[in-house]
Formats: sequence, structure tokens, C-alpha cells
Amino acid sequence: MTEYENRRAVGQVKEVTSLANPLVKDIKALALKKFRDSQNAFMAEGLKLIIDALDLGWQIRTLVFAKAGRGNQAVEKVAARTVAAGGMVLEVSEKVLSAITRRDNPQMVVGVFSQKYMTLKDVRPKNGDVWVALDRVRDPGNLGTVLRTVDAVGAKGVILIGDTTDPFSLETVRATMGSVFAVPVARATPDAFLSWRKGFQGLVVGTHLKGAVDYRSVDFSNRPVLLLMGNEQQGLPDDLAASCDRLLRIPQAGRADSLNLAVATGVMLFEIRRGALTLEDRS
Repeated sequence: MTEYENRRAVGQVKEVTSLANPLVKDIKALALKKFRDSQNAFMAEGLKLIIDALDLGWQIRTLVFAKAGRGNQAVEKVAARTVAAGGMVLEVSEKVLSAITRRDNPQMVVGVFSQKYMTLKDVRPKNGDVWVALDRVRDPGNLGTVLRTVDAVGAKGVILIGDTTDPFSLETVRATMGSVFAVPVARATPDAFLSWRKGFQGLVVGTHLKGAVDYRSVDFSNRPVLLLMGNEQQGLPDDLAASCDRLLRIPQAGRADSLNLAVATGVMLFEIRRGALTLEDRS
């Protein structure tokens, strides 16, 4: 059992007002990747996000809510679910909540969850499934936006290749707007990814400045599709580009010679999933 877990009295509800409280210090430390990794934990802000995470089966360790949330039925229900799941509930001052979230006007509720990754060997796409593989994505906003877009178009998940930004950083989680809880994420070294790709029974496409094929001219239907996107600065390296069945390009007419990674990924995903997307009421 870790030191962090030892400090958590399971099922307890505590009132905390001091920034020096060890529990507060531990939660604040989740801003650092080394602490997130050592504790296998991360933070998410907002009542709706936390409700969605619980509904999707994510393990909540600690729920933190502002005193202003006392008496709020939705907050109290989430607190009860947290205790029932073996987590701890902290009622804190706005000063403490601001310190935890590093925001002047924080949301009323923050949750600490266990991280969750999918193993690469368990990524077995079926006909019509779409996955995105990102090579060394560096920007948390880009990664968060891609996760949100993958969720929006109904793609199945994201594979992170090589040294990437952390999908569970506070900045990335914020940018996902809750989609971090709905989109499976797998990690792989470049060698492990290339080995896995050999068994991928579908179409592998990547965007590349040397691509000679208009992305709108490809038939993506009736097979699994893997969209491979390169690093923000360098694009796809030669070995990953060579693993693609087709290298595609998004035509441009203006002065800009490239698109932002998240924008380019979004353009590609909406084209790949075009046949599956309608304006029908999803409810």
C-alpha cells in the first residue's frame, strides 16, 4: 500500500481547510507526472465529468468539493457513490480547491481517479472500427482535443506511440471535456507498434507532406481503419510512414503550409466516419 493510500481513510468524509494538510498536498502533487505515475492516479474537474466517469466504471479514490456544494443533491449523491465505492470525500474551502486545481475560479467538484490503459494486444479492431495512432504528440491541448474528437465521431480509441505527453495531465484532461473517460488509450514503443501493425487486418493511412492521394478520394468503408498521425513538428518518421498502406494529403489553398495536429486529425476522422454520422437524434 502506498503512502498516499495510507493517508486515505477509506469511506471517510473529512472537512479540510488547511493547505498544509497532507491529503491536500498529495492531491496537489498530482500536477506532477512522476507523482501521477507513482500513484497511478489523476485529477478531473467538474460534477458532470465525475458522474460520467462513475457511470463508465472508473475507480474514484477521492472526491473533493467546495463548501458551497453542501446541500446540493447532485454533489451529495456523488459523495455517497464515492463512499460506497470505498473512496474518501473531502469538503474543502475555496482557497484549498483553488490551490488543488490551480484556478482562481475552480469548479465545485474535483475527483481523483485511478489511471487506466488498454494493452496494445487487446486492440483488435473489427469491420468499421476506427483507431487513431499518434506519434510522439507533445501538446496536451492537441492530445485532449484528439481524444474529444475520437469520442465525438464514434471512433474506438487512441494508441500513443513513443514519448508522448501524458493523457492524464490536468491540461489534457481539461481539453478532453470528459472524453478521457470514454476513449480507450493504449501505449506502445515504436517497435512494439510496428510489430502489432503487422497483424492489423485493415487499412492503415497516414497524413504526410509527400502524400500523393487526396484524403477525400479513399473508400474507408467496410474494414477497420487505423489513422496514423505524426508529431507536431516533424510529422511521421520514415519507419511509421512506410507502415502505411496509403499516405494522404489534405489539400490547402492558403499561405499556411500545414495544419495543427488536432485539426488535421479531426478533418481526417470526420471524413473516415462520414458514412456513420447523421443528424438523427442520438437520444
